[in-house]
Amino acid sequence: MQNPTRRSFLTSAAAGAAAFQIVKPELVRGAGNEKLKAGLVGCGGRGTQAIQNILTGCDNVEIVALADVFEDRLEDCLRKSKRLPPALADRVKVDPEHHFIGFDAYKKVIESVDIVMLATYPAYRPLHFEAAVEAKKHIFCEKPFATDPVNLRRFMAAAKKSEEMKLTVKSGAQRRSQAWYLDKYQRLKNGEFGEIVALDANWVGTPVLNFQSDVFPNHKRDPKWGDMEYQHRNWYAHVWLSGDQIVEQHLHNIDVCNWFMGAHPVEAVASGGAAWRPREEEYGNIYDHVHADFVYANGVHLSSHCRQYRNPAAQNVSERIVGTKGVIDSVQLRGARLPVDPYVQEHVDMVNSILGKGPYINEAMAVAESTMTCLMGREAAYSGQKVTWDMMMNSQQDLLPKEFGYQVKVPVPPLPVPGEYRFV
Repeated sequence: MQNPTRRSFLTSAAAGAAAFQIVKPELVRGAGNEKLKAGLVGCGGRGTQAIQNILTGCDNVEIVALADVFEDRLEDCLRKSKRLPPALADRVKVDPEHHFIGFDAYKKVIESVDIVMLATYPAYRPLHFEAAVEAKKHIFCEKPFATDPVNLRRFMAAAKKSEEMKLTVKSGAQRRSQAWYLDKYQRLKNGEFGEIVALDANWVGTPVLNFQSDVFPNHKRDPKWGDMEYQHRNWYAHVWLSGDQIVEQHLHNIDVCNWFMGAHPVEAVASGGAAWRPREEEYGNIYDHVHADFVYANGVHLSSHCRQYRNPAAQNVSERIVGTKGVIDSVQLRGARLPVDPYVQEHVDMVNSILGKGPYINEAMAVAESTMTCLMGREAAYSGQKVTWDMMMNSQQDLLPKEFGYQVKVPVPPLPVPGEYRFV
């Protein structure tokens, strides 16, 4: 191993203060069983689960740094991680000096690790990803990759740099590491299903409500919270933070369709609205249903349906890909026991890519294009217009606030009404 970093990790004085070094992350690929230091940005439920997933699958990884805008959430993540089985919990080595709190805490995690795990609010993904790429770090990046076109294009620019630097980037689109999908994808490429002629994508399920009783007594806002703190606590309900359901959840299914097509759609017409979500502050300004008709350049249509019903209700999270010789339908996976957890496998694949023990992986641009597809569907539903890929790539929509702080005022736009809502 050559070109070590200036960072070195010292053993105890009793051990003679002997030092060892970890190579620059961009040079780790091919290093075999090199130990890797990982840090998490965004300590909510998904981030906390990602710690367990990477430790379960990768015994040469340690968690050494955590960052969040809320101290209570970071501490809760740490408590849960230390309660994991000893073989996992012993590799959670986050000392108090590596508990980073605040809106710029992500920078300190990036400085401290080899692998940056990005699991905070989707709105921040472009900013955090760009910083990690500039620092030449390998990245696990939860989906979606942005909530508006301007910032997604920022992500795309950083994605190109990550490819040029041969950084490993693994997305949270875990179906790309799931054996069933990989098998069907290979069989499709081998011609078994013929040419794709139609696709269906569905995410019909229950609502994602963030105002749990321990955070939102009586489901109401704490009067001590400023706008920004409140919206972060209730992030899913706000378009600028989550992107709405078609972006934050339904991306999984739309990404499968783009992956199997080997392309992104070029236009979309959509409809949607809020049928049951009350017009109350806690429910924000997102829709509870969107149906979109996407069209690929070759004329193939993707019918996309996402809907959040109150319990009890029918549920369907699946993709159906119709070929001239057969059909791929993931509905058969519903309730199936998976032999390997894809949430674990995606981290195994990432680390194998970093160490050269598996194929090189960089999913940044592919999943960015799926994110733009979802944004295109959302904007078509909000506006009532046909929205094209070129319109999205030239859009001036930028939802990210220009100031950050717990008491910063952040006005909430009204629920979009087609004909009144203006796509920019």
